[in-house]
Amino acid sequence: MSLARPRLSIVVPVYNDARNLAECLAALRAAEIPGCELIVVDDASPDDSAAVARRAGASVITLSQNSGPAAARNRGATAASGEILFFVDADVAVAPDAVRRVADAFTADPALGAVFGSYDDAPRAPAMVSQYRNLLHHWVHQQGNPEASTFWAGCGAVRRACFLEVGGFDASLFRRPAIEDIELGYRLRRRGYRIRLDKELQGKHFKGWTLYSVIKTDILSRAVPWSRLVLEGGGAPNDLNLKRGQRLSGLLVLLALGALVLSPLRPVLLGLTATALGAVVVLNWPLYRFLLARRGPWFLARALPLHWLYYLYSSLTYLAIWIQVHARRGARPMPAADTPAPGRERA
Repeated sequence: MSLARPRLSIVVPVYNDARNLAECLAALRAAEIPGCELIVVDDASPDDSAAVARRAGASVITLSQNSGPAAARNRGATAASGEILFFVDADVAVAPDAVRRVADAFTADPALGAVFGSYDDAPRAPAMVSQYRNLLHHWVHQQGNPEASTFWAGCGAVRRACFLEVGGFDASLFRRPAIEDIELGYRLRRRGYRIRLDKELQGKHFKGWTLYSVIKTDILSRAVPWSRLVLEGGGAPNDLNLKRGQRLSGLLVLLALGALVLSPLRPVLLGLTATALGAVVVLNWPLYRFLLARRGPWFLARALPLHWLYYLYSSLTYLAIWIQVHARRGARPMPAADTPAPGRERA
């Protein structure tokens, strides 16, 4: 007996990105299946993003002030009529089968809470840093656990009832693009909902990166809030960017740097630096082999220091947040002798 497909509401938040939005919506129109509705939430853009969305036939919601993608997605979810909310970033062009894959995933598994995919392995921005960054994202998701521990909203869908039950994206905590989707995934999992990583659910990322924008985004929008989330109760699952091999690689890069700094005093430490970096290469060889196959040896030679730099600043950021969190805990005053501990009543 065939199961009826749930209705999909596609929600695209956009801020000042009319050119990419036009391509995003064209791809969604080419991929849509019967019964879909397309909602664009214009986050108070100064450009003509809203007009572009209307010309594409989308329902348009315009926010009165710039509030960030978490708030924009929440507003789209409130207006949606579909059982499934399919979130797509405005700088992503989904593959032709993407909408069908989402519908099929929820049709085949009525207990499924959410599903997400990855960028494809052919990013559009030609610069080396952009290619590296987008290929790294593709690789990480392609190696993830299909029974995922979190969520990604660049190309990801969630059952609307589950989304509303957990309160949607935390727009008060994440007023700018950050890890609002990761945090949502943690809450979905804590409620017992399953999240699936469909590695064939893909989209092409248009975004161009510079070294400065990569480091700034990784530290301020990812490493800082994600470290706090992990340290303050979210946990560190052995998946995606938090796999044990990646955490060990971060420690090895720190060791390599420390040995290099001290090598003028003890030249023998240069050997430790080389050994630590060699271990990083071994741990990450599947990724490096992938980059080599896709872009060649010259690309890989330039990607290696970028990847090691990523491990360095991510590890240092985590260490700084760890110190901050534990210092704050240590600074909390002890309750007075006659003050009942939380959860206890006075005798």
